[in-house]
This record gives sequence, C-alpha cells and structure tokens, in this order.
Amino acid sequence: MGHPDFRIGKRIFASLGYPNADFAVLRLSLEQREMLVAAEPAMFAPVPGGWGKNGATILTLAHADEATARSALAMAAGNIVVVPPRRSRK
Repeated sequence: MGHPDFRIGKRIFASLGYPNADFAVLRLSLEQREMLVAAEPAMFAPVPGGWGKNGATILTLAHADEATARSALAMAAGNIVVVPPRRSRK
C-alpha cells in the first residue's frame, strides 16, 4: 500500500507513514486506545471512520517518546492472534 507495515504472520498490527510520514497507525483494542488517548492526547488519536470504530489509533511521531511508542507497539502486537495453518488430511 505504499508504506511500511509491521506484521505477525500475515496480520498487520502497525503501519508507518500513514496517512503521511508524520504518523503511524496502530491496531489497538478500544480499551487500550481510550487509555492511551487519555494519558497522551497529543500523541494518540482515534483514526476517523470505520477503522477507528475497531480501535485503529493514530500515533503522531513528532510527539512520541521512545518508551511510550514501544509500549503501544507491543500492545498492538499482543492483540494479534496467530492461527496455525491447518494440516491437510490424507
């Protein structure tokens, strides 16, 4: 899609440079997003529209400190459930 993303398996948990180079988007739960937006409103905001209704969260890179950004990335990665591939029966 023209910007780097971070995956576990085939599932994206974060994208860098979306909607432009000043931002990243994290895939958080609604509860996680509420907590981060309340604690750091200059750093985090809901993504407008449908993605935002499911917890997609904008991280403003200019306001991000390394520790908070790493913690938020770890939360987003922790939300990914990897389903092992099904074995075919022969």
